[in-house]
Amino acid sequence: MLDIVIEARKASIGPGMDVRRILPFRLRRMVGPFIFMDHAGPVEIQPQTAPDMDVLPHPHIGLSTVSYLFGGQVTHRDSLGVEQVIRPGEVNWMTAGSGIAHSERFEDPAALAGGQLEMIQTWVALPEQDEEAAPAFDNYKPEQLPIYTDTGVWMRLIAGEAYGLKNGVKTHSPLFYLHVVLGTGARFGLPTGHTERGFYVAKGSVEVAGRAYSAGQMLVFTKGVDPIIIAKEPTTLMLLGGEPLGERFIWWNFVSSRKERIEQAKADWKEGRIILPPNDDQEFVALPEDHSRPAGNSPTGNPPPQALS
Repeated sequence: MLDIVIEARKASIGPGMDVRRILPFRLRRMVGPFIFMDHAGPVEIQPQTAPDMDVLPHPHIGLSTVSYLFGGQVTHRDSLGVEQVIRPGEVNWMTAGSGIAHSERFEDPAALAGGQLEMIQTWVALPEQDEEAAPAFDNYKPEQLPIYTDTGVWMRLIAGEAYGLKNGVKTHSPLFYLHVVLGTGARFGLPTGHTERGFYVAKGSVEVAGRAYSAGQMLVFTKGVDPIIIAKEPTTLMLLGGEPLGERFIWWNFVSSRKERIEQAKADWKEGRIILPPNDDQEFVALPEDHSRPAGNSPTGNPPPQALS
């Protein structure tokens, strides 16, 4: 059966940059190891306002950030000294592990013209044994990500395994993550073999069990249920899920299986023990104030995550 329908909520991550936040949700914190999901754009702004959209250096622990673009481009810089421009169809997979800082900047005015910029960002929680792993970063080109096509169906495997497809994207637990495009009337099903499964309607609309669902909604299904998804119009879906990792705590940009580890991360960032990107170290996001009651758009009562990542 359909477990839950999650409606994306508006969240502001800076001047001129509003996103649709899907995960975490107060009634459903995670789907498999996925603990966070934002959909940004399409964004159309004047080139002179682009710097206001930049996501300044900020920290993460205990997770991997996964950036995937439909359009535009973003420049990533991190504590490891990596500087990587991500373009549509590529995957930026950054494993924070014991702690990393990074920024995401919109430095090409042409990439913002005409409402081109559009991206999906997810966070994947790490298994307990990997939460303190050394930070790492990988960029994967489109040719490294297998594509499957059929009548009315196009899909790219971003990470994990599904439908007999697999790729070399380095993951830490069993999962699947796909970009799927359906033509009008196309019928599609979720991959089997994973405990938790869901899909987010990025564009268009679908019908499942006689009910219609539209852009901005995520559907999560009980194990063993194999829904038939029918596209009502040209539709883009993001499919994700995998094996659950157990309870995780999330505060701002920190994820951990232990509350005390998050407290340590707060102190580390405040005291400058998480290194800033060496090629972007002149400004950063300060640690938010810690309030005991819900703040901003956070469904957890914590400061809203510093998305895009």
